[in-house]
Amino acid sequence: MADQYQYTNEEKIVKDSHTKEIDLINRDPKQINEDVVKVEFEDVIAEPDGTHSLDGVWKLSYTTFTVSKYWCYRILSAVFGIPVALLWGFLFACISFCHIWAVVPCIKSCLIESQCISRIYSLCIQTFCDPFFEALGKIFSSVRVALRKEV
Repeated sequence: MADQYQYTNEEKIVKDSHTKEIDLINRDPKQINEDVVKVEFEDVIAEPDGTHSLDGVWKLSYTTFTVSKYWCYRILSAVFGIPVALLWGFLFACISFCHIWAVVPCIKSCLIESQCISRIYSLCIQTFCDPFFEALGKIFSSVRVALRKEV
């Protein structure tokens, strides 16, 4: 009975991760596009003092820019949003697959091999180089160096 309950809980957790509710108000909660695509009329078109168009032209330009940007984005996202989301989902799934099944095992294999080589290298250094440098240290340990400035 406990196994069956645990299985249904695991199944429920998996199901919830794919069907979680999304926030329709705040669609950029991590603010990854805050500085990139947040473009307003004033960011693109500006008239300095002394060079102003007619007020009606300025208002109509603002409205045209704002409405065309709004509807163009909506139409493009309606037509291409789902296919592009499918492509990005496929791409990130492929990246995840490669990372999980190829990159991490390859790195782990290299680490295991390098540990083996590292131990052999360390053994060689300890066996051959350490005694040599200890002997050199004992030979030159009685050498004294004096530095004098002559004027």
